[in-house]
This record gives sequence, structure tokens and C-alpha cells, in this order.
Amino acid sequence: MDLTDALRSTGAVREYTDEPVDDATVYRLLETARFAPNGGNRQAWRIVVVKDPVIRASMRDIYLPGWYDYLAQVSAGLTPWAVVTDRLVEAESIAASGEIAAAAAAGPGGFAEHFDEVPVMLVLLADLSRLATVDRDSDHYTMVGGASIYPFAWSILLAARTEGLAGVMTTMVVRDEPAVKELLGIPDTHLVAGVLALGHPVHQPTKLRRGAVEEFATVDRFDGPVLEGG
Repeated sequence: MDLTDALRSTGAVREYTDEPVDDATVYRLLETARFAPNGGNRQAWRIVVVKDPVIRASMRDIYLPGWYDYLAQVSAGLTPWAVVTDRLVEAESIAASGEIAAAAAAGPGGFAEHFDEVPVMLVLLADLSRLATVDRDSDHYTMVGGASIYPFAWSILLAARTEGLAGVMTTMVVRDEPAVKELLGIPDTHLVAGVLALGHPVHQPTKLRRGAVEEFATVDRFDGPVLEGG
């Protein structure tokens, strides 16, 4: 499909049909995604394809507590775990997340409760020995290292789109990263960057809603004039 169309229609999809995705297709996605831009072409990513039902169920169980904490914060009007936030309100909302968990357990559940059933589960890792993290010694929240990892994840999603598949990347399991690392035998030299879920979508998005360029682009300074030209 046309690249611009793919860029404008590859959204986060969490509902999939029961149609399986074979290993040959997953291989093709990774074969294409490996050309993603990354620092020094060191390709500091690693993928674990999770197939075992028991391991998948454990991944779901790791996912759920963080998800309910997330929903509790959203219900309180917060951006979950934002660096700049009201920590007191955050703590109070998380303390009440058990009610959300109980309500979810009484219902059919959604993506999170059925996380183990996604057709394809790819755990994305970052090799710390290969990342040039120029902000490593900073005294504040940093994210530069992800510049060499997350373009690869995006390329997987774009490659999936061209195959008629869809998916989403979630970082929720990182809330309990030690459990994930123990479950999958991940060494201390690697971090969990997220999990990609893929499959045949129940509904393939064609039109996405996003903020206009004028809402986030300025010239020369943070408080400079809005970039125009649309």
C-alpha cells in the first residue's frame, strides 16, 4: 500500500479474529522491520516470540495489575505515571484499583484480560551494551536510548499493516519488569522495552484522529510562533 496511507492509518488495534498468524508471516515482518533507523546501526533490539500457553498466561497475569492501576489513574483524571503529576492523587487512585479489578473479573474482559490469547506476542528487548544513551548520567527522567529501539517497533507495526494485519505496542508489563525477565530468562544486560501484540483485526482503522500540526509545532522556540503551511 502507499506509504502515506500506511502512515495515516496504522493505529493501535487490540481486537483480533481467531485466524492464526504463521511463523513465516512473523518472520517477514521482522525481516522488513530490521531496516529501521537506529544509532550506529548497532541494532540493539532483541525479540522473544512467546508461544507457550503457560508463559502467555503468566504474561497476562503480570500485565493485569498495572492495567488496573492505569485505569484507576485515568478515572481520577490523571495521565498515568506522568513525570509531572499530582503524586498524592496518583497514590490515592492506585489504592482504589482493586475495585476496578473486581469489576473486570466479573465481566467478559477486554484486551488486558485476554492478553494471553493474542495471535502474536512479541516481547521487545533493548541491549544496554549497544545503546549510545547520551543522557545516561542525567539527573532527571531520560528517554534517549529508546530512539534506537522504538523505530523498530513502529516498523513492525507498519510491516504488519501492509500484510493486512494490525497490532499495538504495550509497555504495561514493564511495571513488573523483574517478573518478565525471570519468566523469559532475560539477562541483566537487557531491558524490556515493551510487548507487541499482532493479529488479523476485527476492524482495520482507515481514519485516525490526531491533533493538528499547529497544536505541537513552533518555530525557533518553545514559545515561538506556530508553524503554518497547511
